[in-house]
Amino acid sequence: MAKAKLNLSRIIGKHPDFPKPGILFRDINPVYRNPAALKFIADEFSRRFSKTKFDVSAGIESRGFVVATALGMKACKGMIMIRKAGKLPGPTIKKSYDIEYGNATMELQAGAVKKGQRVLIADDLIATGGTGIAAAQLVEELGGKVAGFAIIIELAGLKGADRLREMGYKVESLVVYD
Repeated sequence: MAKAKLNLSRIIGKHPDFPKPGILFRDINPVYRNPAALKFIADEFSRRFSKTKFDVSAGIESRGFVVATALGMKACKGMIMIRKAGKLPGPTIKKSYDIEYGNATMELQAGAVKKGQRVLIADDLIATGGTGIAAAQLVEELGGKVAGFAIIIELAGLKGADRLREMGYKVESLVVYD
C-alpha cells in the first residue's frame, strides 16, 4: 500500500497584508514545527535529487538553513551557510542584488566551497530569484558548481524559479503558488 503524500500547502501559514497591504505572506514556520512535514521535505527532496550528485548542501539565510541541514543529514553531507552581510566571521565574499522591497547583500565564507565541489542550494521560498542568483554566483565565484536548488515554496507569478531554470539550474519546488 502506497504511503499518502503529505499536503504541505495545508500546513503553510497564510497572513494577508503582511509585511504590507496587498501581500499574502506564506509562512513556513508551521511546516518547520511539524515533524512529519520536516521528514516529508527531506524524503521528497532526496527522491527528487536522487540522481543529482552533490558534495555539500547550502542554506540561504535563515529559513533555508533548516532545509539544507535536513538534506545534508539525509545524504550524509555537510552544510554551509549563505548569510546576510556582516553575519559570518573571517574572510568572506559578498554579492549585492535586488529583492522585492529594495536590495540586499549576501556573503559566504571564503573557504566554505572548494574548487569543483557540487553544491545543492536550499531555501524555503523563491519569489523574484534575486537571492538564489546571488547564492549561485557566490558558490561559483569560489569555484563550486551549483548542483541545483531545493525550494519548498515557489511563487510562480514572480518568475524567480523560471529565471534560475533559464540560467541552466535544476530547480525543484514542493509547493507552487501562482
